[in-house]
Amino acid sequence: MNRTGTAKLPLHGGHAPRWLFQRMVKLSGAITESIVYEYGQNEFLRRLSDPHWFQAFSCVLGFDWHSSGTTTTTCGALKTYIKPEEHGIMVAGGKGHAARKTLDEIKKNGDLFSLSSKKIDELTHNSRISAKIDNSCIQDGYNLYHHSFFFTKNGKWAVVQQGLNSEEKYARRYHWLSEALDNPLKEPHQGIACDQHHEKTLNMTAQESEESQKISVDLICDNPDHLKSYFKSKDSAQTLLTDYFHELNISDSQGNYLDYYNLRNENLKLEMPRHHPVLDMDLNPREFQVLKNAWEIQPQDYEELISLKGIGPKKIRALALISDLVYGAAPSWTDPVKYSFTHGGKDGYPYPVNREVYDNSIQSLKDALHEAKLDNKDKYHAIKRLEKLVHS
Repeated sequence: MNRTGTAKLPLHGGHAPRWLFQRMVKLSGAITESIVYEYGQNEFLRRLSDPHWFQAFSCVLGFDWHSSGTTTTTCGALKTYIKPEEHGIMVAGGKGHAARKTLDEIKKNGDLFSLSSKKIDELTHNSRISAKIDNSCIQDGYNLYHHSFFFTKNGKWAVVQQGLNSEEKYARRYHWLSEALDNPLKEPHQGIACDQHHEKTLNMTAQESEESQKISVDLICDNPDHLKSYFKSKDSAQTLLTDYFHELNISDSQGNYLDYYNLRNENLKLEMPRHHPVLDMDLNPREFQVLKNAWEIQPQDYEELISLKGIGPKKIRALALISDLVYGAAPSWTDPVKYSFTHGGKDGYPYPVNREVYDNSIQSLKDALHEAKLDNKDKYHAIKRLEKLVHS
């Protein structure tokens, strides 16, 4: 079963202190080695893909329980400690500039793992498509700035990435796992977690959006020149019906047009345009050229379409709107969030505590800590942090 999800966290600036990060590296490595030794590399990816476990894991390492830094610093600590040739796991990417190196790191270490060229191509595609989907196909207001791609010597993978909402000053975390993920565009997020729902979130991965996906491809494969009439110019204001009433013979003493609601026998003329733009957005000539380039390629399906260069959030949204307007194929506008990133609240908000999930997260970390190769002092403080999380 594939498990993916998100978490919404307040955005905190600055960096983890060097002394803290060094200890996080040591502790994260000890827990990782314990889990890999006891359960294997695939199980470690499964736990990373669980937003509840990941959150508890970050807390045990000593980071703020609700900070956006739990994602970037925890992934950074894992990348620093985990050695592909020793642990059979590779951590590619990271925050900002490091994220742009993800594909090169996958290719380099795919060769180290003796993976086939086909498997390496699959891994790089999965890295790109997971980022494209969470940044463009799920338009929830969060722009990705962190992307960590974990994969094993057997070609299994997981993704932990995070987006920023600059207006709300919050970050949202997204988790992916390769197991049983047949189609990343058919509701891949089975464990999405966030404290708040966002109204009017375009979700092109929802089941309700499947027809809109197909029509979006058809709109591109049928020369997109015919789409221009659906957009208004960036420089034009919203046109009102009253703009097409023109006075011919009358005016008041100040020379102003008379109120057309009160006109009865006056000589008026109503003129309507041949085409009236209906979408409150503009695609400039350069952006339309991207659609033309896509038409020349003739994408076979929606995944191929969104993978093309230049097909970003704006064009995905435009095609979805036209699919609804012209063909009645409405995409989903429901935020795919399902759970809070916490384990629930004793008062039932945002949902009742799931005791089984809670206990499993805590117990798995306790087991890993007891087995970890740590001195008694480090182990003691880590367990105390875990107990503090349990009782908070």
